[in-house]
Amino acid sequence: MKSFGQKSWMLPQPVLIIGTYDKNGKPNAMNAAWGGQWDAKEIMIAMGAHATTENLNNCPDFTVAFATKQTMVAADFVGIVSAKNDADKMAKTGWNVEKAENINAPVFTDFPMTLECRIKEKIDESPEGYYIVAEIVNILVDEKYLAENGKPDMEKMELIVFDPIHHGYIELGKTVGHAFSDGKALKG
Repeated sequence: MKSFGQKSWMLPQPVLIIGTYDKNGKPNAMNAAWGGQWDAKEIMIAMGAHATTENLNNCPDFTVAFATKQTMVAADFVGIVSAKNDADKMAKTGWNVEKAENINAPVFTDFPMTLECRIKEKIDESPEGYYIVAEIVNILVDEKYLAENGKPDMEKMELIVFDPIHHGYIELGKTVGHAFSDGKALKG
């Protein structure tokens, strides 16, 4: 095996779109890749010093949408352009926005699935940012992305992940097995 030393190559990395309101109630979004499930009803996201971080300091509510093949270009855009430098950032995405049902944050309805979240804890807070642990208050799913059983269908969503090795985006594929089931074939 070839050794690469320390790299930020935890795979796969979701492409998370964090939605907040600024102090004037204007929607903002940023692209974050370093996040994941923290507990059964909580998530964790590593936040640098961004306009979004300032927004979260003013209000602990935010949304998390999962980027897709269809939203990829605008999702990348909100990751490379700061609202601090471009007042028309959100208009350029072309995304439709509504107020979240249960929290004070925007929902970008162009995404198939959105988490409504509220910060429970900030860890290692510094001028460079912090880690947030947040409660999932509610999950919104566009009905056209539901499976026959009424639950979200990841294959329909065409979700993408970030490739930190080659700095690309990769679309998730098809179901290849069944968790908590297929491994039973190796039981004695």
